[in-house]
Amino acid sequence: MNWPAEELWQALVPHCAGITVEVLPEIDSTNSELMRRARAGQTDPVLLLAETQTAGRGRLGRAWHGKAGDALTFSLGLMLKPADWSGLSLAVGLALARGLDPQGVLGLRLKWPNDIWVTRPDPASGWGKLAGILIETTLTTPAEPQAARFCVVGMGVNLAPPVAADLSTAPVGLCELDPHASAGQALLRCAPAVLQTLLAFERAGFAPLQNAFNARDALNNAQVRLSDGRSGLACGVDAQGGLRVQTASGLEVITSAEVSVRPHTLSERGVHAV
Repeated sequence: MNWPAEELWQALVPHCAGITVEVLPEIDSTNSELMRRARAGQTDPVLLLAETQTAGRGRLGRAWHGKAGDALTFSLGLMLKPADWSGLSLAVGLALARGLDPQGVLGLRLKWPNDIWVTRPDPASGWGKLAGILIETTLTTPAEPQAARFCVVGMGVNLAPPVAADLSTAPVGLCELDPHASAGQALLRCAPAVLQTLLAFERAGFAPLQNAFNARDALNNAQVRLSDGRSGLACGVDAQGGLRVQTASGLEVITSAEVSVRPHTLSERGVHAV
């Protein structure tokens, strides 16, 4: 596959001097590779793309396998030092959705805390998962816990819908939504948007993105069930990216990475591109 590596580099370098773009035919995981490099002292900014991932990882250790031509799998690695890391996965999800669907015509929505959902072409089929995000960080100077961290942001976007069984949310492919979509074009649209958002997040945190996230929030005004058994009405996210849920005990803010949220029913309101 021909990737627009030079064009992509030209789009990224004005925002992050020294960044490189690497394309590998196959690797276990782009996130794992960048974490290995960081622990070996290689912390220069890089975008690493793999045509095939044999051991890709999602949240809570779930597997994400990307075959050549079926998925867009890449990771951005760079040093970051935000005052507060809260809401980073939400910020990245928003950037990814904006890059892939800037006008909102594809109906991409954000499912807290790190997935992109969309109504499937056949509405009777319900929601489909288009993309997922995995963020990992490591201290390069362990003696200084407040120092900058090397942050690896891994993204996987389905191009063709993968064959997957026993998933609570069936996968959907970008080519189902846009028959003219290509992996190279998708990468050119979303990677610069994600990089710019990471740098803006370092400066100002999640709060400036709160309203934009809520405008694309798939769970807003939906009855949801938490993994610990609680349930309630999802009411968007707060300025730190916590999910607000109106439960029997009152309004609660869900922040734990170990909490999964599954909707009973989802809002039918339209998407506003912001």
